[in-house]
Order: sequence, then C-alpha cells, then structure tokens
Amino acid sequence: MPIPSPVPPSRFSADAVDPKRPVVEGHDGADYYALMTEALHKILLEKQLLAQGDTDRVIAALEAPNVTWGARIVAEAWRDAAYAERLVADGSKAAAELGFKIKEAKLVVVRNTPALHNVIVCTLCSCYPRSLLGQPPWWYISKNYRARTVREPRAVLAEFGLDLPADVEVRVHDSNADMRYLVLPMAPEGAADWPVEKLIPLVTRHMLVGTAVA
Repeated sequence: MPIPSPVPPSRFSADAVDPKRPVVEGHDGADYYALMTEALHKILLEKQLLAQGDTDRVIAALEAPNVTWGARIVAEAWRDAAYAERLVADGSKAAAELGFKIKEAKLVVVRNTPALHNVIVCTLCSCYPRSLLGQPPWWYISKNYRARTVREPRAVLAEFGLDLPADVEVRVHDSNADMRYLVLPMAPEGAADWPVEKLIPLVTRHMLVGTAVA
C-alpha cells in the first residue's frame, strides 16, 4: 500500500498523484508547514489559480543555472565516450574539467545501461548534489520518498510515470555526508553527433536523480 505523501501532489510525481491521498504525518514543526503547504496547493488547484506542474516550472526556472551545470556534464558525457569513462571513474575530477567544483562531498556518477537503472535517495536527511542541481525538490526530502525508495523502488518510480521492464535491475544509491550521487542517463540515439547546446535542454533534474529516463 502506498505511503501517503507529506508534500503537494505535483511535487512527488512527474505529473499528478491522487489529490485525495490522506496525510498521516504529525502536525509539529516542519510537518505542520508541509500540511499547510499541501492544503494551500490543493485550494489553488481547485480554484484553477494554479495548474499541475506550475510550481515545478517556477522552481526549475529559479534554479536553472545549477540544473544546467549537471545537464552540461551529462551532455559532454553523451558526446564524448572518453569523458564519460572519466566521469564514472572520478565524478568530482571530471566535473572540474568543465569548471564545476563539487563543494559538498565526493561526486559519484552511476551510469544507466539497458540492463541497469539507478535511482538516488538520501534516507537520513537531504544529501543532494547542490553544486550541480541546486536545492533538492520537496519530494526528494520527504519521508515518503526517503523511506519507500529503498524498500519498493519500482513502485516509487511508477508514481513518477517510469515503468521499467522486469529484466532491468533497479539499483538504489543512498547519498550521505561523504558522497553525492548523480545518474548518467543513457544517451538518446545520435547524441554523439549533436552539439552540447542541443543536448543540455534534454537533460532534466528527474533524469539526474533517476526518476526519469532520456
């Protein structure tokens, strides 16, 4: 049975989730504000003052420079197989080649393949590669995502609209104080021949965390 989400529906999935899903977390501290935020979000949706996805689009626009940095690294890896190998071998060092300094911790890049899909979580708190992706989205730090992703990753990914074949292994990576993870998605066909500027817009935050594919 799905664990109720403590955050506004559109912040958990790529689109919408069940708006009638009850919230069962406590009312103290941060949980109180999460409840109030969800209530306001639902009212705005019901009154058609806000559309599903509007909040994500505004936040993405505010954080575009950081998200673009992560996308820039992936785009370079898609175009240059040698760079992709260096990126997987030492993420922090490879990022520095493009002028991006990873400030929080060691950057570990995990590569998706036809047989393997990677997804990132931080079960203890909110460890996230902010140097490349900006602040984490609400769903990433929610108790729902943090608890369920390690137990039932396929179910969580399905709520993002990502249904993987049964023969694809799903591997969950738990970020911590010493290590930040970034997913290297599989490149679209022909990406090696495209300019970086054309590839960057194709890379989303969801892909870099593993909740979507290219």
